[in-house]
Amino acid sequence: MSSLAPLLVIFVLAWIWLDGARAREFAIELARRYCQHRGFQFLDDTVALARIGVRWTRQGLRLRRMFRFEFSLEGVGRRVGYVLLLGTQLERIEDGLLHHKENPIEPVRIEREESGPQANSESDGQSSNVVPFRRRRGPH
Repeated sequence: MSSLAPLLVIFVLAWIWLDGARAREFAIELARRYCQHRGFQFLDDTVALARIGVRWTRQGLRLRRMFRFEFSLEGVGRRVGYVLLLGTQLERIEDGLLHHKENPIEPVRIEREESGPQANSESDGQSSNVVPFRRRRGPH
């Protein structure tokens, strides 16, 4: 009987490891599809376990895992999102962005000064959001 206890512990640890690997693969696929649907770039093609806990449900005891993933809006910068799984079911995906139809995210335009040699460089009448940097003359 005493030799059965270590074998049972090894079996339980192996089950937890395999279940975690399956949940991680599921979270990767969910994050990939979410980013694809939203038009984001899914970075690193992976997720990382951020939290794990135990939750009682109608079906019994379930592991609740939160996976972190990174994405980019337009190839610039990194943002963090989360996939929350309860057992093998998706609870929610959160990207940290506000998704309100009545208040869409509008691009910010940077207006530049219309003086100096760059002011006449735009002959077609279109404005630019590029801010020119002037070099300093003299010793640094």
